[in-house]
Amino acid sequence: MKKIGFIGLGNMGGPMATNLVNAGWDVIGFDLLAEATKKAEQKGIQIAKDAASTVKNVDVLISMLPASKNVESLYLGEDGLLSKLDTSILIIDCSTIAPDTARKVANQAKVLGLSMIDAPVSGGVVGAQEATLTFIVGGATENVEKAKPLLENMGKNIFHAGDVGAGQVAKVCNNMLLAIHMCGTAEAIALGVKNGLDASVLSEIMRKSSGGNWSLEVYNPYPGVMDTAPASRNYEGGFLNKLMLKDLGLAKEASDSSNSETPMGDLARQLYQELIEQGLENLDFSSIQKKYLD
Repeated sequence: MKKIGFIGLGNMGGPMATNLVNAGWDVIGFDLLAEATKKAEQKGIQIAKDAASTVKNVDVLISMLPASKNVESLYLGEDGLLSKLDTSILIIDCSTIAPDTARKVANQAKVLGLSMIDAPVSGGVVGAQEATLTFIVGGATENVEKAKPLLENMGKNIFHAGDVGAGQVAKVCNNMLLAIHMCGTAEAIALGVKNGLDASVLSEIMRKSSGGNWSLEVYNPYPGVMDTAPASRNYEGGFLNKLMLKDLGLAKEASDSSNSETPMGDLARQLYQELIEQGLENLDFSSIQKKYLD
């Protein structure tokens, strides 16, 4: 595998593609936003004039798009890419989308003799920039093995969750839990502060006790506690509330289709919906803390 096509060069896709260039891969990319393509070009990524041009003479096609509808349109739409790809090309979709959509696209790819895996990521923008992402992969073992040399240049953990769509199921489960423990962490810190405790002291106590979790370890939601967290820069950047709400919606779809009980996931979705209604859709998801600051 020598030449890589990369569609979706935004906050996540741009740094991921850049890491491939830095690792010696030949990358040609495309994004609908001019600002994203300009940044990518400055990082050594060749820019295609459109999505169709991105897939010419490539060995692998990677996509990193916002939602299910974008992935379905790209691959299965009126001018969908699946019908334009050589059967030698490996397709890696790193978007976080509905498992049913991932299966639908991958199954059509299989009909056309194409190899495709779903490989959503965890680790956020910082993980994308530092090549420390976790890839949660669904697909045939042989295709996952083919993809590993590329994934290893963009992340540090690769988990094969199962067949096509399994990566998406695991990702929505992970992000539902992330939302739940972020909401709980923000609530607990606010309770302590309003009862006279210092937020940093309480956070350290909980971090070292049975309440310890990822939010306390590396992403504290209370302003000023952790210099590297979005909370200490007015919740700018990071994983946006609107994207967390999207993922919680995917979790709801998965729970409905499998008749699963997710009461805490449903409550987290309600809380993030409230943030969106307050106009905070473009703040980091740790801004759930704002609900308790007043």
